Amino acid sequence: MADQDVAEQFAQSIPALLAKNVERFGHRPAYREKEFGIWQSWTWAEAADEIRAMAMGFLSLGVERGDHIAIIGRNRPAHYWAMVAAQMCGAVPVPLYQDAVAEEMAYVLEHCGARFVVCGDQEQVDKVVEVEDRIHHIQHVMYTDKRGMRKYDHSRMNALEDIVAEGKAGHFRYQGEIAARIAELTYDSTCVMLYTSGTTGKPKGVVLSNRNIIETAKNSAAFDHLGPDEDVLAYLPMAWVGDFIFSIGQAMVAGFCVNCPESPATMMTDLREIGPTYFFAPPRIFETMLTNVMIRMEDAGDLKHGLFKHFMEFAKGTGEEFGMPRYRVKRSKPTLRRRLRWAYRFSMGIGFSIETMVENAVRLAIVRLRHPMEHRKYFTAKGPILNIYPQPLRDYFNYRTGDVTIYAPLKNTLGLSRIRVAYTAGEAIGPEIFEFYRSLGINLKQLYGQTEASVFITQQPDGQVRADTVGVPSPGVEVRIGENGEVFYRSPGTFVEYYNNPDSTASTKDAEGWVATGDAGFFEEGTGHLRIIDRAKDVGKMADGRLFAPKYVENKLKFYPNILEAVVFGAGRDRCTAFINIDLTAVGNWAERNNIAYASYQELAGHPRVYEMIREHIDEVNRSVAQDPMLSGCQIHRFLVLHKELDADDGEMTRTRKVRRNVIAEKYADLIAALYDGATSISTETEVTYEDGRKGAIKATLRIEDASVAPEGQIHREAAE
Repeated sequence: MADQDVAEQFAQSIPALLAKNVERFGHRPAYREKEFGIWQSWTWAEAADEIRAMAMGFLSLGVERGDHIAIIGRNRPAHYWAMVAAQMCGAVPVPLYQDAVAEEMAYVLEHCGARFVVCGDQEQVDKVVEVEDRIHHIQHVMYTDKRGMRKYDHSRMNALEDIVAEGKAGHFRYQGEIAARIAELTYDSTCVMLYTSGTTGKPKGVVLSNRNIIETAKNSAAFDHLGPDEDVLAYLPMAWVGDFIFSIGQAMVAGFCVNCPESPATMMTDLREIGPTYFFAPPRIFETMLTNVMIRMEDAGDLKHGLFKHFMEFAKGTGEEFGMPRYRVKRSKPTLRRRLRWAYRFSMGIGFSIETMVENAVRLAIVRLRHPMEHRKYFTAKGPILNIYPQPLRDYFNYRTGDVTIYAPLKNTLGLSRIRVAYTAGEAIGPEIFEFYRSLGINLKQLYGQTEASVFITQQPDGQVRADTVGVPSPGVEVRIGENGEVFYRSPGTFVEYYNNPDSTASTKDAEGWVATGDAGFFEEGTGHLRIIDRAKDVGKMADGRLFAPKYVENKLKFYPNILEAVVFGAGRDRCTAFINIDLTAVGNWAERNNIAYASYQELAGHPRVYEMIREHIDEVNRSVAQDPMLSGCQIHRFLVLHKELDADDGEMTRTRKVRRNVIAEKYADLIAALYDGATSISTETEVTYEDGRKGAIKATLRIEDASVAPEGQIHREAAE
């Protein structure tokens, strides 16, 4: 790390870091991309040549200092190179969400004043062409994928590879200008402009400097001992600050390899093939993984199902101790000694595993003879016979058996076998889900951050990982709690400004550099860990003055695999109600196992058995909420299951899957009114946006049902009795 710091002390821009990496890791892989089923690699030296040629190609198009270059597309090395090439030219890269509709894209392109646009494929080009009549400052469009582009007007449009070829051809003409522009870049030069999710209004352009990105990347890489041996999978939206800091900031600082999947549809397969050592995913990804595992285990054989239940239950209490190898917090490259230790542990587990499977197979056969129709109900798997060993050796051997039988194969199937550090953020993750991955020996941790902070505000140190906190302040970050409970921070990653929006900048960041996060939270006494309650603006009062924190209840609901999204109402009212979105994959599989036929999402969502299942989940959440003296008033009294999924294309969610409460309250005002007026059903018509931008409408009659509300304090009285 000392050598790395020396190398970096003169690097004050991403292009300068790239040059240092060519010196240090020239022949090591820097980027990989899977295309047509084959992984292709570029070393740091090769990537640098491509980026410099692309920058020269940009100069040939007339890119000037301070220009904004929009990048729209999926995660591809060429798109990351375009961002670095833009910086080499003294321009500012502005990545956009590739799934944004043309109207959303038009706002960002207009606001940033982009003169040049790099598109991933024909779909993105079509969106730009659609809005060009309103945005007159776009001078040139480039595209990565040539398919379908032959008959377009190419007077102001070119394939990106042709621009790169032009840059290579003009190498001697442009090399002096490129070198001069790179030399002009300083720590305070703009590195990137990223747009916020726009939860409460129009997205704001967050200007981040080289200082913001590089200092944050250096501090966070040192925190988790990231080095050139890491592999990361770049699959999250390029317009999201997390992808930029992981795939460009930290990759440039630590020198590790960035792997790009073939497509979003193949992400899980590509994850398994690459086996990243450093991984980030929002809770929704981890929830989806777990849901798929549980669905597959329900369809598995009786012996496998029984062993899975037994060893996963055992891992809950022992996984943290025996499943988290110490070397995972140091470095990812295994030494010969570690390989031999792993081989010994694995071979020891094989012996106990064979014994366990044979013993349980015999026990299962006996249960089948006694209960031929309900053998799964009566069969309970057991671990190996280890009574001759003292504790904790007995638990250690038991865990090693589970590792060979269940844990290692499961991690391999998920693509998480090589994980050294994994993070989740953006939403609260369910304690059961968090515990599931930790018990497998996966070093999953939580962080808290935002675009304006260049991601990192707090992180969980190794050995201090818990499901109910977001950790301690990241290196170099100061955090304080305001008088109203709002979280404020100040750090080297604090953004420069909101582009062309001085009023919002002044209201968010004060003269001393303290930034208001908009989140309510508090520090735990004794541990110093930060706990986030909810968005400060969403925390309110009910009609009787009791505290209302919708996110607290929504997160509890979303812990159930059958519930994809929940929106709770109750501010200023006498009771709380909720909208529920079911998870089509989980509920659809449940319906199949229970012989429930359905033809559409709408039909399944309105099925009486589905309502019964959701009501049971809500009743359990109400009993849990009733135990909290501060938030016991947030129990859900009535609910309905929505006839459509909340969708970013309909403006109901942001591109980062955050609920836009104001939009939902306005759009579904009739449904909210029905929840509070005692109606048992309501007919409604809802406008929807299709993938091609066309508008349509769906009609439905929704049932409204009551939930069981637990009297406050009842749980405590029953426990006392």
